[in-house]
Amino acid sequence: VHAGRPRENQRAAVAHRGAVSTSSASPRPHHRGRFAPSPSGPLHAGSLVAALGSWLDARAHGGRWLVRIEDVDETRCEYGADEIILGQLAICGLVSDETPLYQSRRTPAYEDALAQLAVVGLVYPCGCSRREIEEVLITLGFLQERHDERVYPGTCRQGLGGKPARAMRVLTSMGEQDITISWTDRRLGRQRQNLTREVGDFVLKRADGLFAYQLAVVVDDAHQAVTHIVRGEDLADNTPRQLHLQRLLDLPTPSYLHTPLVMGINGHKLSKQNGATPLDVSSPVEALQQAARVLDLPRIEALSVSEWLAAATRAWATRWVS
Repeated sequence: VHAGRPRENQRAAVAHRGAVSTSSASPRPHHRGRFAPSPSGPLHAGSLVAALGSWLDARAHGGRWLVRIEDVDETRCEYGADEIILGQLAICGLVSDETPLYQSRRTPAYEDALAQLAVVGLVYPCGCSRREIEEVLITLGFLQERHDERVYPGTCRQGLGGKPARAMRVLTSMGEQDITISWTDRRLGRQRQNLTREVGDFVLKRADGLFAYQLAVVVDDAHQAVTHIVRGEDLADNTPRQLHLQRLLDLPTPSYLHTPLVMGINGHKLSKQNGATPLDVSSPVEALQQAARVLDLPRIEALSVSEWLAAATRAWATRWVS
């Protein structure tokens, strides 16, 4: 992999892709949605919102619904959590139309994608630690946090300077030209992000040898021919990076809808990391009802899960199927 800038023809190609649009003149495959939980523990109330929204969207469009277990970061996975998650979904009537895909079995596909980018000089090795990145940003008077990340200042773009390679990063600018990503979210409307200034060159393969979420999700969405993604609003910020990779890898761009979040008592998004309790599926209709409330669907009176899901699909279609 070359640490320098891409050759002129690759530079021109990526500059042309600078403002990404999700529209395409090519025919789309049949509607395929997906739910992609991380098996770091059982589902919680917030997880069910994303699962239900994606399932309803697929059913309302007469499509297929897939489950992908995002266990690419095995250090965060809890043994047996995948089976618990699949069981919780099944109790709520949400069963994948195909055998669930496990990211931990997909390493060769991620290697191929990284190699494809390396061949045209769009990725480079990085030897920076988090502390070193922060020190450079402080020196530049530009310390901008993005959750737990920093905007990478491009230190290793021109070479490692004698440091050992720790990670692989993808370019998010071409020379002096920023790359700005624009797209339309079905719920949030028109979105725009200057990827160069708000994110910087981001990691595709980590210092510990694991592949980053951004690369894995893009490769797997294309592999599974996913056409419509419905997921939590906290992931909307990831969309520009994924659109960027889709264009660099010449992959199709799905439609996106980011749902409202379930908030914890501390005012932050409910998650396993801030102590969310496992989803109670002892009364699945009530659990679905609570998730539907977050999705702004009307209350549905039903005696069975199947009856409730049929009515909820009609309600979703009224709102989200044009």
